[in-house]
Amino acid sequence: MNKIIIGVDIGGTTSKIGLLDQQGIIQDKWEIPTIKANNGESIVTDIWDSITDKLKTVQFKQILGIGIGAPGFIDGATGLVYEAVNIGWKKNFQLAKLFSEITKLPVFVENDANIAVLGENWKGAGNHSENLIAITLGTGVGGGIIANGEILNGVNGTAGEIGHITVDPDGFSCNCGKKGCLETIASATGIVRQAKELAKQAPDSRLASLLQESGSITAKDVFSLAGQGDLLSKTVIERTGDVLGFAIANLATVINPSIILIGGGVSKAGDQLITIIKSAFHKYALPRVSDVCDIKVAQLGNDAGIIGAAYLVLQKSGIN
Repeated sequence: MNKIIIGVDIGGTTSKIGLLDQQGIIQDKWEIPTIKANNGESIVTDIWDSITDKLKTVQFKQILGIGIGAPGFIDGATGLVYEAVNIGWKKNFQLAKLFSEITKLPVFVENDANIAVLGENWKGAGNHSENLIAITLGTGVGGGIIANGEILNGVNGTAGEIGHITVDPDGFSCNCGKKGCLETIASATGIVRQAKELAKQAPDSRLASLLQESGSITAKDVFSLAGQGDLLSKTVIERTGDVLGFAIANLATVINPSIILIGGGVSKAGDQLITIIKSAFHKYALPRVSDVCDIKVAQLGNDAGIIGAAYLVLQKSGIN
């Protein structure tokens, strides 16, 4: 290899690391555990130690920089993490500065959902769109927005927090402190919560039987039962898709994107949910908006973050 870029995607359980070329092709990738002890104080050195070990085995001439995606509220301009609760970083963690000091390399930092969007738009389903919305459906609901070719951050790094759009003011309480956020319905956790509520009301249902037998259910169980024709499970999936379509339609009126990407574990349930989302989107959206917008499933999976982190380096350093 001649010139390489290091892409890092810091997660609550593992941190994914990749060596990529300037075309975004992954030359090597691996992951290490994210050690959250002592407020995550060793995460930076753990990652760099792992990278230096790997670099001993790789032939290259130059490292162009390091791109990093991290959870939490982040100032992309300074690389400051205001807070990342799930990995222990408290207020104003100087992530970019710490990495720069230890590596002596250019370091660029963005929110993890944002770098995944950059990756998908560069090498995945985004197709180099200038205006794009991406939603990740997992344990929570993440998101990122590209407007006029740039990641939308807002005044303090909170733009694109799609999971916290209010869709039901009288709904379930959310971890953020509000009620009825999109995340409380459309995440894997939200799907399970909906299913449990309905199972209570219909104790003779297959859903209630499964819950009673196993003591718990997963979003995957709900999708499976819905696919087998279980009416309660289908009700949960239909409501989830309808609420997502509603939220996306409203977002699309503001952004006017050409593509909306749906990713994350929940999106892998097949066409079941995507079909409902598309139908609801067209039902609620302004036709002029929906007529020019495609809804697609994200393609890159777990590689989206490290690929997007590499693109961040090219974009911010003016190479690309």
